[in-house]
This record gives sequence, C-alpha cells and structure tokens, in this order.
Amino acid sequence: MENQNTGQSSHQSGDDLKSLEAEIREALANGTHVKETVHRLTLKAMNAKNIDLDSLQRIVTAVLQGVHDGATQQLQHAADQTQAAKSQVTEAVAGLDAALAGFAQASKLAVEEAAGQAKKFSEQELTRTRSDLEGLENLFLDTLHQTATAAQGLLSDVLHDLSRHAKNNGTAVGSQLKETLATFAQQVASVGHAQLETGASLAHTTADIIGKIASGVLSGINDQSKK
Repeated sequence: MENQNTGQSSHQSGDDLKSLEAEIREALANGTHVKETVHRLTLKAMNAKNIDLDSLQRIVTAVLQGVHDGATQQLQHAADQTQAAKSQVTEAVAGLDAALAGFAQASKLAVEEAAGQAKKFSEQELTRTRSDLEGLENLFLDTLHQTATAAQGLLSDVLHDLSRHAKNNGTAVGSQLKETLATFAQQVASVGHAQLETGASLAHTTADIIGKIASGVLSGINDQSKK
C-alpha cells in the first residue's frame, strides 16, 4: 500500500488483498498461533494512510475468505482434523475481532494525543471517521454471517455458531468502540474552542499508531486487544 506522498491510492490493491487471503489461509494450515497471526496480519493490512469503511470491508472480507479456504482445505485432507479446524477457525475470528478493536483503539488514542497537545483534527474528518467507526461492528458481524452462509457443511455450522455468539455476547471491537466513540463525541463537542488545528490528519496519526501496535512497540495495547 502506497502512502499519499507517492500520489497513488493508499487503498488496498487486489494483489494486497489476495496476498492477505493467502497468508491467512497459510496460518490456518500451519495451525499454530492462529489468533496472533491473524491479528498481526490484519493490523498490517490496516496500516494505510487513508483507510475508510470500504477499505475495512475489503480487509475483513479477505481475512474471512482466507479463514474459509484454509479451514476447507484442512477438512478435506483429513476427517480427523475436525476439532482442530474448528478451534483454528474460532481463533482466527477472534484474531480478526481483536484487530478491529485495535483499529478502534488506535483511533481513540490518536484523538487523545491531539487533545493532550491542545490540538484538534478537523471537524469534517472527525465526523466522517466517527461515522465509519459506528458501522465497524456491524461490518464485522455482517461479513461473518455472509461467510457462514456461503460456507458448507461443518465449516458453515462453526461460522454460524461464532456469528450467533458474537451477536448475543458482544465483540471485542464493540466493547472498544464504546470508549472510542465517547472520546470522539467529546472531541467533536470541543471543536470551535480555543484549540489549534493539528497539521496531521487523523487517518495518518491512526495509521502510525496501528503500525506501532502491529510491531509490538505499543505492547500493552497489543496484549489488551488480544484478550
């Protein structure tokens, strides 16, 4: 993904998304540290300088397609891998949920960082980003449900169970969004007060924080988002 300095789009290219699918599929095939791997790969894909809800939709879809394909291959190769495949799909979906929570948390930290410096992001960007964040949990739940519906047999059952559980019991991203959206509401309310507008964009600052989470520089946040 190119940043805006290149003059090219920072949205994920088809090749980037195919690569993400393949890496997720391989993670399922390897069967070790699935949640952590999916979490890291998803955050890496989110580390773009101009990400929006459409970009997130493509990332979530690619991750779940990789999960679907990896689990399907595993089930086809060995009937005795049923329990292992179920466990790995569960771990993978949890890793995706944690990565989305990490994105929401990075957005919150970006706003708090600016406020701590008595600065603010533009009202337009705050409003647009808040709108995107408000749709993030539903994006996750809807795409998970669609993937379950498209799957067959045992894999479909597992994904439907995970989808129902997420809707009934809540998600990591949904929990984090409550905090993030409260912070955004405070910041939007303060727009117009005696704060200087920061020169950086919210998207750029969020991307920088996501990069730190993905690389483990912000290990406390990384650990928290994986719970």
